[in-house]
Amino acid sequence: MGAGKSCVGRRLAAVLEWPFVDADDEIVKAAGLSIADIFELYGEAAFRDCERKVMARLLEGPPCVLAAGGGAFMDPGTRALIREHAVSVWLRADLEILVSRTVGRPHRPLLNTGDPRAILKKLMDERYPIYAEADVTVQTGAESADHTVRRVLDALTDRLGPDSAYGSLQ
Repeated sequence: MGAGKSCVGRRLAAVLEWPFVDADDEIVKAAGLSIADIFELYGEAAFRDCERKVMARLLEGPPCVLAAGGGAFMDPGTRALIREHAVSVWLRADLEILVSRTVGRPHRPLLNTGDPRAILKKLMDERYPIYAEADVTVQTGAESADHTVRRVLDALTDRLGPDSAYGSLQ
C-alpha cells in the first residue's frame, strides 16, 4: 500500500507498450463491490479468496504489467503462479513514505481499523521477508514516478538482458 504499484505500473506499461492491469480494479469488477465493501460485508478471507482467483486468471492471460495488491504475493499459490508466468517486481518503500502516501485515504480497508502507522509497520514486518522473494527489488522514495520507472527498467534489463522475451527494455 502506497509503494506506487498503480502509478509506476501505468507508466511502465506505457513505456513497454503493454496493457496495464490493476488487480484491485479487476477484483472490484468480478465482485461487483468496492474492496472496502467486500471487506466490510464478507471480511478479509473472502476478499483474499476473490483476489486469488482473479490473480490466477490474470496471470494465465496475455502479457501485461500487472499491479497486484500487497496481500496477493503473500499467498503461496499466487506467488507460485507469479513465478511461473511473470517477473515480479517489488517496489520497496520505507515506513515514512508509505505513511505519507496512505494516511487519510478511506479506500484502504486494512488501515481503517486502527493506527495506520502501527498497522503499516506490522504489515511491513510480516510481508517484507516474503516480498524479498521477488525477482527484482527497487527501492522507492520521494523521487518521481518516472524516476522509479527508469530504475525498474534498469533492474529488469539487468535481470533479463536488453533483448529478453519481454521486449526491448531500453
